Amino acid sequence: QVQLVESGGGLVQAGGSLRLSCAASGGALSNYVLGWFRQAPGKEREFVAAILYNPSSSAYADSVKGRFTISRDMRVNMVYLQMNSLKPEDTALYYCAARFRGAQEYIYWGQGTQVTVSS
Repeated sequence: QVQLVESGGGLVQAGGSLRLSCAASGGALSNYVLGWFRQAPGKEREFVAAILYNPSSSAYADSVKGRFTISRDMRVNMVYLQMNSLKPEDTALYYCAARFRGAQEYIYWGQGTQVTVSS
């Protein structure tokens, strides 16, 4: 079983940056894809970015390409989401999640960290 704990959210002005962190534990992380999702009030949860733990390869939602970067540090079992050029529409609760390589469904989820971008 994989445990995920997010941190790094906060309030930032439009155009600013934040880095979210996800501490992962409890499993052989090389067997997983780690992803970031977000859910804004009144909206469905949506995919943001994902990274294959080993070897590293990544994917992004069109809405964040060129602004967000997902990365991982295998030495300390951390996954990061660097968010630049933030927009008010990026305001949401951001979740870290994990799924088995080759599976479609993310089965492990963190509690989320709030990101608020003011205009």
